[in-house]
Amino acid sequence: MNDLTDLAAVAAAPPAPPKDTRKADFEANKLSKRLHHQVGLAITDFNMIEAGDKVMVCLSGGKDSYTMLDILLSLRKRAPIAFDIVAVNLDQKQPGFPEHILPEYLAKLDIPFHIENQDTYSIVKKLVPEGQTMCSLCSRLRRGILYRVAGELGATKIALGHHRDDMVVTMLINMFFGGRLKGMPPKLVSDDGRNVVIRPLAYVAETEIERWARHRQFPIIPCTLCGSQDNLQRVQVKKMLREWERQYPGRSDNMLRAMSHVVPSHLMDRKLFPFTTVQATGVADADGDIAFDEEPCVAPAAPSTVRWQPGSTRDTEE
Repeated sequence: MNDLTDLAAVAAAPPAPPKDTRKADFEANKLSKRLHHQVGLAITDFNMIEAGDKVMVCLSGGKDSYTMLDILLSLRKRAPIAFDIVAVNLDQKQPGFPEHILPEYLAKLDIPFHIENQDTYSIVKKLVPEGQTMCSLCSRLRRGILYRVAGELGATKIALGHHRDDMVVTMLINMFFGGRLKGMPPKLVSDDGRNVVIRPLAYVAETEIERWARHRQFPIIPCTLCGSQDNLQRVQVKKMLREWERQYPGRSDNMLRAMSHVVPSHLMDRKLFPFTTVQATGVADADGDIAFDEEPCVAPAAPSTVRWQPGSTRDTEE
C-alpha cells in the first residue's frame, strides 16, 4: 500500500471512542457480569427455578423489578434448564399513574405479560387515616391479588424484586421494633400455601441496581402512594444502613452472611436449642462457649463462587 492508500484507509476507519466512553463501557460490562453472577448464584443456592417452571415476574415499574426481569431474561437464554417467564404488573389506579409505560416497554421485549387492574388505591386511602403509614394494608391487598393472578396464569413461582439491602433492613426492623430475629428469605411458601415466592436479587446490593438502572435507562415509574412517607420505619432503618455502609464498607454483606450462619446454641430461643437440659460432658468441644473471652470478629466465608450457566448448574466463576 502506498501513502495515499494508507491515508484513505485511516480516513475511512471509524474514530476511536473517547477514553471516558471506553471506561464507562468497561465498567458497565463488569457490572453486568457481577449482577448475572449474583443472581445466578442465588438461583442455584436456593434452587429457585426448576425445569418447566413458569416464573411470574412482578413488575412495579421501579428499578428493582426492572433489573430482576432484565437479568432473568438474559440468564434464561443460556440457562441449563428450560423455563418460561410472564411479566405481571398490578395497576393500583393511583392518580397520575402512566399506565401506558409498562405495556409499551414489555411489548418491545416480545414476552408474555399481563396488566391486572385493581383500584386498591381508593381502598387504602379510605381505610388508612391521613398521616398514618399505608404500606401494611397496601401490601396485603397487593399480595392477595398477585396470588390469585399467579393461579390464573398457571405460574409455579412468583419472583419479587427485593434485594440484599431489603433483606438486611427487614431483619433490623424485626429486631428493633418486633423483638424477633426474622428476615426476608430468598425463597418461601406463600401464606396461602399455594405459591412459591422467590427473590432472585437476594445477593445484589441496591447501589448496584441503581447503577444498572441508569445504564439500561429503564422507564422508572415512581410510587406516589407511599414513596414520600419519610417517617416509615423502613425508610429510617435504610438511611441508617446506608450511613453504616459509608463508614464501614462491607457491613451489609457481613449482615447478610450472618443470616445464613446461625448458631442456635449461642442465641436464646428455647425452641431451637435445649438449654434446659444442657450438661457438662467433660469432653472438649471446639464449638463450645468460651465464657470469659471476647469472640474474634472473623467474617464467615463468602458464598461459593459458582455461576448458573449452560452445561452445568454449578460451574465455577470465570
